[in-house]
Amino acid sequence: MATTKFELAGIPGEFFLFAITLLGIAIFHNRTLLVALSGLAAITTYKLALTDFAGTPGIAGLTVHLRHEWVTLANLLCLLVGFAVLSRHFEESRVPDLLPRMLPDDWKGAFLLLVLIFAMSGFLDNIAAAIIGATVAGSVFRHRVHIGYLAAIVAAANAGGAGSVLGDTTTTMMWLEGVSPLTVLPAYLAACVALIVFGVPAAFQQHRFAPITKDASERVTLDSARIGIVALMLLAAMMANIVINLRFKHVADAFPFIGVAVWLVILATIPLRRPDWSIIPNALKGAIFLLALVLCASMMPVDKLPLPSSITVLGLGVISAVFDNIPLTALALKQGGYDWALLAYAVGFGGSMVWFGSSAGVAVSNIYPEAKSVWTWVKHSWHIPLAYIVGFAVMFAVLGWNP
Repeated sequence: MATTKFELAGIPGEFFLFAITLLGIAIFHNRTLLVALSGLAAITTYKLALTDFAGTPGIAGLTVHLRHEWVTLANLLCLLVGFAVLSRHFEESRVPDLLPRMLPDDWKGAFLLLVLIFAMSGFLDNIAAAIIGATVAGSVFRHRVHIGYLAAIVAAANAGGAGSVLGDTTTTMMWLEGVSPLTVLPAYLAACVALIVFGVPAAFQQHRFAPITKDASERVTLDSARIGIVALMLLAAMMANIVINLRFKHVADAFPFIGVAVWLVILATIPLRRPDWSIIPNALKGAIFLLALVLCASMMPVDKLPLPSSITVLGLGVISAVFDNIPLTALALKQGGYDWALLAYAVGFGGSMVWFGSSAGVAVSNIYPEAKSVWTWVKHSWHIPLAYIVGFAVMFAVLGWNP
């Protein structure tokens, strides 16, 4: 059956529907889930009625598309909800109660916490690093965390994963396609520069808003069982990622191994410590919101990108703030000819500029709902776009373009 495609100025109709969805999320920040689901319904209906899914029209095309995307969606769902459970285990372990004594009690303490999040994200999933960082921040700042600092937590997690094939989905995708881990490692040059540029102003924002409290209780009894559960969950996610990508690449796209590994630990350790199931509904809402946006982005008819260049990569980083970076990375890998380290930094860190621009941002916003406002996020995290540009410029000036 022939399809009819609506275009305006050469732009397919799907993009207009997606733009309206993103605008609705920015305006109606108290109804983000409803707006995202409405946008997904509108885009799906449009494609079913007027166009196709990568050349296959109708229900058959939608079925093929969902079969291709379901593993990514299932992994995100399992990780976002599972790491919310991890966050509560970590909070109830009482480890965060000890940290006010260990961090400096001025702005340097807030900055050091961002550095620790950055370091964790190099070997953990950036969602886990961001959630742990947000949980610690809630403890050391008595749950008075500045929006600019919340954005910095997300940015630190995203930047920390940019140069590691274990730290971000996009770099893992590059690894799966044969890009050497050493090839993306130089992304840390830009990421470290960016960390300083956004980290210092964010630390001062937080220190002025609510400094680290040193009057923690004298006696803190750690819950070793919960600490062990947290460690097992992180180890399960990390080992599943490594083993599947090193030994079983051919089945990596067949099953959500990483997310399921996390949930197997959660269920197996219930006899030790029962999870706080009350956090599931809110975490589930945030996860469904992100999945709706990821699915919307995956339906966009982006069959090619501009010719690879430093300017193209710079633009892709900005686009990744509102357009899921997974399909962008997939297109770049298919096209070839990119500087993979520069691209890893751009699409990995660029999503930090908007709260829903990365899964780490959505996870942190589930913990701090006040962050779910595009205008508030952008206003108080002005240092993140600046850091993105400075980091990119320094890396390009030092290393040049290396496709």
